[in-house]
Amino acid sequence: MTRRGGGRIYRVTKTFYRGGRGEPRRWQRKFTAFLILALGCGAFAGPVQAQVTFERLLNSGKEPQNWLTYSGDYAGRRFSPLDQVKTTNVRGLVPKWVYQTGGTGKIETTPLVVDGILYGTAQEDRAFALDARTGRPIWMYQHALPGDIRPCCGRVNRGLAVLQDKVFLGTLDAHVLALDAKTGNVVWDVIAADYRTGYSFTVAPLVVKNLVVIGVSGGEYGIRGFVDAYDAATGERKWRFYTVPGPGEPGHETWEGESWKIGGAPAWNTGTYDATTNQIFWPTGNPSPSNRGAGRAGDNLYSNTLLAINADTGKLNWHFQFTKHDEHDWDATQVPVIIDSGAMHLIAQANRNGFFYTIDRSTGKLMSANAYGKITWSDSKDAEGRPVAKKEAAPTLEGHTVCPGALGTTNFMAPTYDPQTALFYVTARDQCDIFSTAPQPYEAGHAYYGSAYFPSEEAEPYRGFLKAIDPATGEIKWKFEHTSPTWSGVLSTAGGLVFTGDAEGNFIALDAATGKALWHFQMGGAVYAAPIAFAVDGKQYLAIAAGSALYAFGLP
Repeated sequence: MTRRGGGRIYRVTKTFYRGGRGEPRRWQRKFTAFLILALGCGAFAGPVQAQVTFERLLNSGKEPQNWLTYSGDYAGRRFSPLDQVKTTNVRGLVPKWVYQTGGTGKIETTPLVVDGILYGTAQEDRAFALDARTGRPIWMYQHALPGDIRPCCGRVNRGLAVLQDKVFLGTLDAHVLALDAKTGNVVWDVIAADYRTGYSFTVAPLVVKNLVVIGVSGGEYGIRGFVDAYDAATGERKWRFYTVPGPGEPGHETWEGESWKIGGAPAWNTGTYDATTNQIFWPTGNPSPSNRGAGRAGDNLYSNTLLAINADTGKLNWHFQFTKHDEHDWDATQVPVIIDSGAMHLIAQANRNGFFYTIDRSTGKLMSANAYGKITWSDSKDAEGRPVAKKEAAPTLEGHTVCPGALGTTNFMAPTYDPQTALFYVTARDQCDIFSTAPQPYEAGHAYYGSAYFPSEEAEPYRGFLKAIDPATGEIKWKFEHTSPTWSGVLSTAGGLVFTGDAEGNFIALDAATGKALWHFQMGGAVYAAPIAFAVDGKQYLAIAAGSALYAFGLP
């Protein structure tokens, strides 16, 4: 189903608004007055922007001044070739501008930068465009959300995708939208699923060729997960891959009885793309109920799995399941990073279950799995080298301690791979939980956990790190310990730097080779997002969201 409208567009260039149905006029007047005050009633003359073609996305490394996809490139490396800011001058970084979103709660966005225009998202499914040099607003779109949505983990959005003259947004009420990149007007609006039964989108889409690829959230509500692809021009759905196979489909036998109908396996973080093989690599999350295996006996494919999907057809080429029959909420939705090492063509993932995996991306064969944090759930591996769960790790009615805890050794926080150091950098934590379980009936649209978990003293103090891992060996080369665990993603740059944030509100630069902290800036709010690098007029900037704002930094 496709429809138009349904949101609010604030055209800052002309300082007027178009209100949505039922929008309180007093709120509109206040917001418009704020924008007029912020702009000083002046007209905006923005940079000239070329259309973003698939060819530009394929060759994003040739445009270091831009940040064209969620991870900076199709490989998921989140590495910037910019080197104006480097180890010898990073101490001189200063804030250049701050954009206040006006929202409350967490900001998890990774902005895009296209030819001097920055596109981002904020809480409550807001999207905005700014002048990347000054932070001056160009337009803001507010999706009109129903009052009865129940997103699991915050009313958040991780970002946009761009193609031609459109940016693409997934929403908390399970819509997929195309917005005009120049104005913020809605071009098309598709309803993908029924939000009332727990479906939502929090992910940044991935554009491949003429397709907008997006994975659904809602594994905590007993949804049946999927990855969708939509025609970028029209919004027509071109294919859907269900992450829980139905009757007659391969993998259906891994679900007991009718449990597949509410099997979960959401696909709520952005995947990567290999143009050589035309494969999309997309990770999936936990089965439902997330912490109780009774009633869903079997491996529960394709939960906690890396999927290799044909980009044109949506057909599955191969899969690798990280955690079979998961009972600890260890979503495998961490970004899969494409790494070439000699003759080896690998996918690397630091998994929530505490193991760092490298996989042959041509075949799906496991190459290695090494612990990179505190692990108690497994002490052996099968013939393929895959970690095997201990029987005593399963939740019980009385409860017992398992490491890592439900938040995992890492989570959605974006990692980075630096081809200069050949190191993989990831935000990690040491924490254990006491897992218990009890029967829970399924009710559509309501949380479906089948369990409870509580922090355990076995990992006190609760510790957080940035870790540098050698993908070739799994060895941890260095680690930087935060004051407390953070939810920040990571960026590496050709200046020999790694950037991250922390829960105390600091933006931090470290030496990529040694892990030595070189600079930090206090932003006043916890970081739940990942930094990016871009350039305007030959000057390098770093941007990151913290608190309720987006910050940009540069040299004096």
